[in-house]
Amino acid sequence: MLWAVFTVLAAAGQTVRNAMQRELTATLGTVGATHVRFLFGFPFALIFLAGVVIFSGAALPRPNPSYWPWLFAGALFQIGATATMLAAMGQRSFVVVVAYIKTEPIQVAIFGLLFLGDPLNVWMMLAIVIATTGVIVMSYKPGGMEGGMRPTIIGLISGGMFALSAIGYRGAILNVSAGHFVMAATFTLACGLVLQAALLTAYLALRDRPVLAAIAAQWRRSLFAGFMGAFASQFWFLAFAIATAASVRTLALVEVLFAQAISAFIFKQPTSTREGLGMAMIVVGVIVLIWSHPT
Repeated sequence: MLWAVFTVLAAAGQTVRNAMQRELTATLGTVGATHVRFLFGFPFALIFLAGVVIFSGAALPRPNPSYWPWLFAGALFQIGATATMLAAMGQRSFVVVVAYIKTEPIQVAIFGLLFLGDPLNVWMMLAIVIATTGVIVMSYKPGGMEGGMRPTIIGLISGGMFALSAIGYRGAILNVSAGHFVMAATFTLACGLVLQAALLTAYLALRDRPVLAAIAAQWRRSLFAGFMGAFASQFWFLAFAIATAASVRTLALVEVLFAQAISAFIFKQPTSTREGLGMAMIVVGVIVLIWSHPT
């Protein structure tokens, strides 16, 4: 059950990273704050990779030709998903958009079955539906659909891209031909973050150079956000190496519970009956998922 431990650690790290990125948005803008996770994350990924090489004594893997299309797909779909999510932030019904983005586990299950042959049993499918419905229940607010179908479509597209990104990265990990899953996951993380950092840096250099200067000026604050992003991604990839993407992304919904706990205990924001029902559904879905997961 290491995959479950890795996933919970990744979700916790991602919660911290998201909080840091929200603080950086005020000075860097949404694109700049997003780029921080890649630009300041890839050096830590390289350090993680060096640590694995030193402590394991293993040589760096030589990926099969089939590795690189999976890696590019994972990296590009993640960038596209993030950009689509940022576009959704301009919608009036943002909360509903977020709920549809969180349909990602259902889409991951479908894409994983189609592209990777990841197995699904009835109990796993039930767990995915229960947990995802719980997130939608938590996120829904009366009148939230006043923005029409556009927020729904944007949310589903963003969730689909996040799902395809997870499938791409898992496909890369399975095709890296490394001797151990830790090396496969860590090597893929390093390659993916270097690729994303290079692409977004080139984009900003061509389209918005002042943002790069602003990122450089905020390097001290960005460094921790980059570390937490690389930390979370390291555990996401370790989980992808030993479990189906559908299982990992469903259990990842515990991130919603972490965020709710921060709201309740730190910001003293009360939990409504609807939010409590949604949290209970997430917990039930997670329990069914772990119970049904093949050992």
